[in-house]
Amino acid sequence: MSYRVCFVCTGNICRSPMVESVFRARIAEAGLDALVEVDSAGTGGWHEGDGADPRTVSVLERNGYDSSHTARQFQPSWFSRLDLVIALDTGHLKALRRLARTAEDAAKVRLLRSYDPAAGDDLDVPDPYYGGMDGFEECLEMVEAASEGLLAEVRRQVEVEAV
Repeated sequence: MSYRVCFVCTGNICRSPMVESVFRARIAEAGLDALVEVDSAGTGGWHEGDGADPRTVSVLERNGYDSSHTARQFQPSWFSRLDLVIALDTGHLKALRRLARTAEDAAKVRLLRSYDPAAGDDLDVPDPYYGGMDGFEECLEMVEAASEGLLAEVRRQVEVEAV
């Protein structure tokens, strides 16, 4: 049985597809791709069916990551099949916890930057949508930094499940 992680931002076209691609690459590099499933969604459905923002695609491809993506909206029923739901900012964290039907589901929701010890108290990944390319580059840096800690946690969980 796979360990399932879903990354969630607002519209599922900038931050969450970026971290989905980065984390999928980390999982593959770690040799865990047969044990861990990675996907993403948005808290809203404004962009459902769309690809990732062209600036996200550009930053991902320039840094050697896959950029294929189709936006979708997070559904409360998904909690039952997910092991971890990663919010990109505190607004998403609150929205996702409100959607959770049980305390167990709410406990699955975590902030991405909580896995980056260098993040300090600033755990939000800012939305780059209304800015320029520098915001997308900054987003990628934050995502890559947090992915290492998240990978370590997912590896621990997968090893626990294997026992």
